[in-house]
Amino acid sequence: YTSALTYDGVLVMAETFRSLRRQKIDISRRGNAGDCLANPAAPWGQGIDMERTLKQVQIQGLTGNVQFDHYGRRVNYTMDVFELKSTGPRKVGYWNDMDKLVLIQDMPTLGNDTAAIENRTVVVTTIMESPYVMYKKNHEMFEGNDKYEGYCVDLASEIAKHIGIKYKIAIVPDGKYGARDADTKIWNGMVGELVYGKAEIAIAPLTITLVREEVIDFSKPFMSLGISIMIKKPQKSKPGVFSFLDPLAYEIWMCIVFAYIGVSVVLFLVSRFSPYEWHTEEPEDGKEGPSDQPPNEFGIFNSLWFSLGAFMQQGCDISPRSLSGRIVGGVWWFFTLIIISSYTANLAAFLTVERMVSPIESAEDLAKQTEIAYGTLDSGSTKEFFRRSKIAVYEKMWTYMRSAEPSVFTRTTAEGVARVRKSKGKFAFLLESTMNEYIEQRKPCDTMKVGGNLDSKGYGVATPKGSSLRWVE
Repeated sequence: YTSALTYDGVLVMAETFRSLRRQKIDISRRGNAGDCLANPAAPWGQGIDMERTLKQVQIQGLTGNVQFDHYGRRVNYTMDVFELKSTGPRKVGYWNDMDKLVLIQDMPTLGNDTAAIENRTVVVTTIMESPYVMYKKNHEMFEGNDKYEGYCVDLASEIAKHIGIKYKIAIVPDGKYGARDADTKIWNGMVGELVYGKAEIAIAPLTITLVREEVIDFSKPFMSLGISIMIKKPQKSKPGVFSFLDPLAYEIWMCIVFAYIGVSVVLFLVSRFSPYEWHTEEPEDGKEGPSDQPPNEFGIFNSLWFSLGAFMQQGCDISPRSLSGRIVGGVWWFFTLIIISSYTANLAAFLTVERMVSPIESAEDLAKQTEIAYGTLDSGSTKEFFRRSKIAVYEKMWTYMRSAEPSVFTRTTAEGVARVRKSKGKFAFLLESTMNEYIEQRKPCDTMKVGGNLDSKGYGVATPKGSSLRWVE
């Protein structure tokens, strides 16, 4: 195609010179050729005539109609659309400015290709990743596809039955999903297996991304997910000296203290002003007549003691005798009944529910601290997500991960999970939510997912570009 464009370019220049010659415009450079290094540049006198004539050229070249608008851009051309087949390229449509994309047939004809696939064994590339692809416990006793089990193994079996093909599961040698090397531009992992013809279909937890869709085709997503955060499950917090206060908020405890003091003072004042709280005491032996000062049982200390006994549900050896004092005491008893009932109910919940304090709750928490390291799987879509993200929080996280020493990128998911478990809470692993939730429910149950998903995406079945398997229904 480049050669055809070069040929048409030469034709355009030749036609331009012929047109200028017919117009008897002299474009020779006789005499002073001008200074190429002049500043400002001195324009060529005949340049305007040549530009005008170039825009008027219209020829039929190897690439079709060659014509330009007044801006010098090519117009009124048609591009043929080809599909790359095993037998070679085949025209399936065309594109132009007016009609846009026009397909000359609705779908590729799969007759010969499907028959060829049915007569051979299709190589299915995948990756060892629980619970998608795993070895059976006694896999040494089996051969071929029977050695494996898991979600993707069952999915491959169902697809093969549906389209009627024979297949062979091949574990990707480098254990990677697929990313393009920034220096060599070479794809690795399962994507590389498809791109370079080593496999014909990938059935695995392979994330659908724009970069991968440039080199391979994906089916519709068979599972939806997102990036999540895995941390080591915090240990149960040890009870403190004042942990008995936890069932109620500290504000409530302060209100109870003030209410206790207030009720005691009111009871003391009511008892002082009410005549029914005063009584005459019998004179002691050797004394005549009543005492000078009639006693009152509800002094300030006895009032505090009465309120405390009522609050503790223990009662007291003194009770108010006046109507006003009994009203104050009754209100306090009802108040303590409600408080004690609420406290008992909350205390039972606190004793039966394990309380854990998580140091990280979101990606923002990770980004604003440096004590807990965090990383992703190397050569995967999660790493690519952070590398390409333009969101400030994720850009900050990518800057940290890229420069962290030692490296926070792991070769496999199992390596990342093991690092979380051994780090004593000092490492967080960013991975797909489906795997995170699966590992959280498996023994030894010492990891947990925190926060919501960072994005939304899906897993898809991948095939090479132009593969007939892409169109099988």
